[in-house]
Amino acid sequence: MERYRANLMLCGGTGCIASGSLKVKEALEEELRKRGLDKEIVVTLTGCNGFCAQGPLLIVHPDEIFYEKLKPEDISYLVEEHFVKGRPVEKFMYREPGKKAAVPTMSEIPFFKHQVLRALRNKGLIDPESIDDYIARDGYMAAAKALLEMTPEQIIKEIKDSGLRGRGGAGFPTGLKWELCARAQGDQKYILCNGDEGDPGAFMDRSIMEADPHVVLEGMIIGARAIGATKGYIYVRAEYPLAVRRLQLAIDQAKEYGLLGENILNSGFSLDIEIYQGAGAFVCGEETALMRSLEGKRGMPIPRPPFPVNKGLWGKPTVLNNVETYANIPQIILNGADWFRSLGTEKSTGTKVFALTGAVNNIGLIEVPMGIPLRTIIYDIGGGIKKGRKFKAVQLGGPSGGCIPEHLLDTPVTYEDIVKTGAIVGSGGMVVMDDSNCMVNVARFFLEFTADESCGKCPPCRIGTRVMLDKLIDITEGRGKEGDIELLEDLSKDIIKTSLCGLGQTAPNPVLTTIRYFRDEYESHIHEKWCKAGVCRELSTFYIDAEACKGCGVCARACPQNAITGEKKKPHEINQELCIKCRTCYEKCKFGAVKVGPRDMFKKEKVGEEVKV
Repeated sequence: MERYRANLMLCGGTGCIASGSLKVKEALEEELRKRGLDKEIVVTLTGCNGFCAQGPLLIVHPDEIFYEKLKPEDISYLVEEHFVKGRPVEKFMYREPGKKAAVPTMSEIPFFKHQVLRALRNKGLIDPESIDDYIARDGYMAAAKALLEMTPEQIIKEIKDSGLRGRGGAGFPTGLKWELCARAQGDQKYILCNGDEGDPGAFMDRSIMEADPHVVLEGMIIGARAIGATKGYIYVRAEYPLAVRRLQLAIDQAKEYGLLGENILNSGFSLDIEIYQGAGAFVCGEETALMRSLEGKRGMPIPRPPFPVNKGLWGKPTVLNNVETYANIPQIILNGADWFRSLGTEKSTGTKVFALTGAVNNIGLIEVPMGIPLRTIIYDIGGGIKKGRKFKAVQLGGPSGGCIPEHLLDTPVTYEDIVKTGAIVGSGGMVVMDDSNCMVNVARFFLEFTADESCGKCPPCRIGTRVMLDKLIDITEGRGKEGDIELLEDLSKDIIKTSLCGLGQTAPNPVLTTIRYFRDEYESHIHEKWCKAGVCRELSTFYIDAEACKGCGVCARACPQNAITGEKKKPHEINQELCIKCRTCYEKCKFGAVKVGPRDMFKKEKVGEEVKV
């Protein structure tokens, strides 16, 4: 067995590859070869380790030295200093926002320090294209235990006792779903994995498939044994080419090792798994729509009952779980239900993976115990709000989720507590917003998405969401009128009650929660014709506060219209006729001198004419 002085784990997820990690790998290998270090230091391309907004990332094991945002031209100096002279290079290390000191190791970085890894236990630690790496970390031991030492009933009982709920959005008890399917009569049963993940700002499933594809297969093998399925499909969106390639490689390797196919491990159990690439329709995240798509039909939901556990793919009993759910299964089988329940709450056990994005300093993929407060996620793991701005809301649960305000930041992240706020845990999208966001425009953005993604089968969703969107457009463009808020609330309730599937039933959530917590912004748009965040152009006037202006000229230089004039070190002015309300001056000003006022603040009526005041 070869032993190395150091193993350089280089992030090879989609985010890091996009920022140049493959070129960094080439430079590393070439530099190590030139210096004769390639026999004692090995470079391993991993999946995303979660902090890929800082990529390309390099973690030096066994010391856990953490380097970020590396470029090929940095490598010669890095190798010389760290691996020849033994001096880790601080300038490539992570620094907490507002602090000068470098943080040398992964375990010291707040982003990682507050996480508990279970579904993501292998992220950044193995080569996702090597089955041997997976096996070296107890891979397929749970499958072997399930196939050789446990009955289907015992597997189901362990999953039920763990309290694991589906991590794809609805939170339905996984063990109960498996039990219902196991009891269903059918000459053929199917096990499916939903890797479609259509939520804006979500990348949980993609990262797991890219970083640890074998854990998905192992979870499916155990599930298939529990329900009696002999055929499985992984439904992956075609926009995830790296995930598709690594999953297919994992399937091929598992077959070669006798872990997929006929008579797995001489257990008498057989399972074949194929990948099906979806066309990116958001509605195909709904289980019946996904199954119609797999059958080669248009992805449209169908009424339930019968439920898929009794009549699913091609009319046969079928279980569908998402990627994260399957990633939890092997550890539950190996370590037991009580181990899994040791984290979380009574009704929301274990951990949950979230894609933390938006206005936080630390963006990335995180895994935290259920029950953790939102505030801890945003301020401890996320590092607080960028540029020292004020927190405004966190949108939880994808485009069908809701916006949670600051006074509810101590809400525990559990299925039951988040629902009380009007949001949902969903599959794990978490978008943080600061005070520069207009919440009416946020509602418009998410409803625009769900209205476009409606399959059109049922009128409440097809027509109702479009009517709501038109009303939101009117409000954000200055055509809002008395009664519009109440109309949006009434329409929302009707759409929720009468829509066929989960898309329509949850689409109004962003509207309802923004009205519930930010009603004053709707009223300001309608009555004062004023978007106080300066996002809705038709309802914003940008001007410079003469007392706050330092005359630095940053705003004038940034203005694309040359609409700002003024002498150096003296207050500047904005020419309202030239201003296109692009917000550039507002965002660039470091002194808060650029203000946002109502649409008509510089105008008044005089003998039927508008004149400046």
